[in-house]
This record gives sequence, C-alpha cells and structure tokens, in this order.
Amino acid sequence: MTDRAVESPPAGLTPDEAAAMRIAADAAIAYRLDLPGSPARPTVGLGEAGRRFGAPLGEHGAPAAQVVGEIVAGADGALHAMAAPTFFGYVLGGSHPVGVAADMLVSAWGQNAGSSFETPAISAMERAVCDWVIDLLGLPPASGAGLVSGGTTANMVGVMAARHALWAARGWDVEREGIVGAPPIDVLIGADAHSAPLAALRYAGFGDARAVRVATDAEGRIRPDAFAAALDRCTTPPLVILQAGQINTGAFDPFDPLIDLVRERDGWVHVDGAFGLWLAAVPKLADRLAGVGRADSWAVDLHKWLNAPFDAGVVVVRDRPSLVATMSARGSYLPPTTDWWEPADSTPELSRRARGVPSYAILRHLGREGVRELVARHCELARRLAARVAAEPGLSVLNEVHSNQVAIACGDGADGDALTSRVLERVQERGRVYPTHGDWAGRRIIRASVIGYAMRAEHVDLLADELVEAWRWVQANP
Repeated sequence: MTDRAVESPPAGLTPDEAAAMRIAADAAIAYRLDLPGSPARPTVGLGEAGRRFGAPLGEHGAPAAQVVGEIVAGADGALHAMAAPTFFGYVLGGSHPVGVAADMLVSAWGQNAGSSFETPAISAMERAVCDWVIDLLGLPPASGAGLVSGGTTANMVGVMAARHALWAARGWDVEREGIVGAPPIDVLIGADAHSAPLAALRYAGFGDARAVRVATDAEGRIRPDAFAAALDRCTTPPLVILQAGQINTGAFDPFDPLIDLVRERDGWVHVDGAFGLWLAAVPKLADRLAGVGRADSWAVDLHKWLNAPFDAGVVVVRDRPSLVATMSARGSYLPPTTDWWEPADSTPELSRRARGVPSYAILRHLGREGVRELVARHCELARRLAARVAAEPGLSVLNEVHSNQVAIACGDGADGDALTSRVLERVQERGRVYPTHGDWAGRRIIRASVIGYAMRAEHVDLLADELVEAWRWVQANP
C-alpha cells in the first residue's frame, strides 16, 4: 500500500478538488451557452463513447481535475441536446438553467433529504414545492404529497396508496399482511394508457394483465359508455386509473362523468397527469381537465412542463393517512418529528438527494404567471406546428391538438409507415431538430412534444421546415 493511500484527507477542499469543481462549473456553463447552435443529436455513437470511457480501471487513481477534464472531453459529441429548444422528443422538458444552478448546490451540499430534523432548509423548500404544486394544479389543499424521482414512481406510490385504502376498507392490512391471500381488487384503465401506470400496477403486485382495458375514442380518451359497462362487471370497489395527457394526442379522459360513476362504487381514482395536469394551472385551459381535482391521487412530473432537472416528480394523495401508512418507514435511530410533513413519510426512499431544491428555484423564478405563460405558450406553439405541417400535401396530423403533442404521419396506404420512418430518419440525420417516433391510430407516427422552456415560434417553424424538406426529399428519392 502506498503512502498516498493512507494519507488523511485534508479538511475542506484540496486545490486539486477545487480545480475539478471549477472545471465542471465552467464546462456546464459553456455547454449551455453553446446548446442553441449545437447539433440536436449526438455525432458520436456508443462504440466510440465506449472506447473513450471503457478502459480498465487503473490500479492507482488520477488527479480530480484531470478526471473531470477527461469526462468533459470524452462526452463531447456524445450527448443528446435534450435541453435545447430544438429537441421535440419524449415529452422531456429542458432542464431550466435556474434549476440546474440550484442542482449544483444540491450536489455540493450533500444533504440526505429523508429527515426534516437533519436537513431543515431542504425540508422547508421541498414542502413549499409540494404546497405550491397542489395549489397551482387546483388539488385539495389538505392532500399529502411526496417528491419522488419521476412520473413512474409517482404513479407507483399513488397506486400503492390506493391499494392500502381499498384493502383497509375491507379489513385487510396490506402493510402488515402483504398481498398473498388478500381479497381481489378490480382495476380499470384506459386502452391507450401510458406504460408508467401499468408498471405501477406491476410494482404494487396487481399485475398489468389483470387490469381491464377500457375502450377509448379516436383521441385516446376513455369512452363513458364503455367505462360504465366495465364498472357494471366489477365485483369490488375498483381502482380506476385515468389520464391527463395522452402520450400521442395530449388528450384528457372525461373526469367528471367517470368519477361520478366511480364514487357510486366507493372506488379510488388515480390520475396519471405526468405532463397534462399542468394545464390546470392555466385558467383558459383548465376546463379541459374539468373534475380532475375530484380524484383521490395524482402523479405529476416536474421534469416535464416545469422543466426541472431529472429526478423530479410529485405524488399527491387526497387522504394523507393512506399515503403515510403506505410509505412511512421510521427507524428507531431517527429523531422524532412533530411536523405534519416528514419527507420519509411520503416517498419510498429514506436516503435520497435533495431533489426538490431545483424545482423550488424554478417555481420561485417563474412565479404563477411564469408557469401559466410557459404552459400556454407551448400549447399555442403545438397548434402552430400542426397547422404548418397539415398545410403540406401528403403530411397529416392525426390528432386534435389538446395540449402540446402533435402526431404526424406521411403519405397513406400500405407505404405510409415506411415513408414516415424515412422522413423521421432524414430529419434526425440532418440534426437541426429532433422529434421522435411513435404509433398511433394504426399508423407509425412522428411525435413532436412542444415542452422545452426555451421553445419559441422559430423553433417549431424550423421543425415544420425540416419535416417538409424531408418529406419532399423522400418523394424525390423513392
């Protein structure tokens, strides 16, 4: 063992460690400054990236500044411009710079955000985020809430809270007795639901195959007649999963009439509102979600429309005791708290990073007006994009524009899917913008998600121009 290996580390930072942090900060700023003019897709593939980073781990370590510098250099060209206003894929959001700045503090502070006693500043900010989101989205003010890693986890926690409440009403303590031997629970979900709540059903022990898939209309909304028929076949108070923002069309289930029917059966309504629930913050758009606040639990992504850095979601549960009973895991070594909101009572993690701080910073920066402007602007830009695309002969928009999603198909007939795939490939290869693929209405589609914080008219116009150019090129090059 070398002398270096047994040396005691100095307090604070060594000059080398401080240099590494400065290199990282400078590189992060430079990356974001260059982002608007950078290619929208990586120019370096996985093979080359693997060669850059995949060398065997050395016997001896390297200086911190050297390591960070090599990471910066090695990542060059191998990153997707997901934070750029030219990235229209996957409903991701763009990691708002204010949130990124706050996220730097999160890593530097190194706080374990599981206990309010240990990290009062973090808990105060995270509680504010929960309160603000509940208020902005018009959800019941006394609801319980927890900050989780994203929409999938938020759906999982919401489904598990529903599981607790529905079984408790029938005398079964799932937290103590588990799911083996528990009475059955009927589950209803739309035929065009996202994969996240289906994953939540698996994680909660229900299994996704047991869920009854309820027929939907041409926009992916649950049909009330089909829903009523499915409810009539239920033998227990059901768990019902509704959707605020269909992934391809951006459409919303008809909450009021469906929730009326569920209430008659003493069921639980969970809403997957990963991106679509944000329309509730905009008065002129909120009627599209009429009745959504009458549900029992909601899943929301903060890295989507709020554009928080990744690792950011919220679960909200009307009946807070059900959330706490489901999630709380207090160790005897943890100090007690008298506060009603304790982070570890509402998430599946005890040790975690202070993920709510970036969202706190963004919400403080934007305010109510800024959130409303962001969501309304993106919905208007989606309509602009759809109009531009539909004006080109041979290009079709397959959905009504309910929010920020535009589903685009090329040509028709048997060759339509192949043409659509070629157009998308051409657009992505050119790298000026980056939409992604999907399937909708029996067709292969190009799906454009207008959700990045910096997106303006010139960016959706560029996307429209690139789609038109690619379509004309494909026609000229059969």
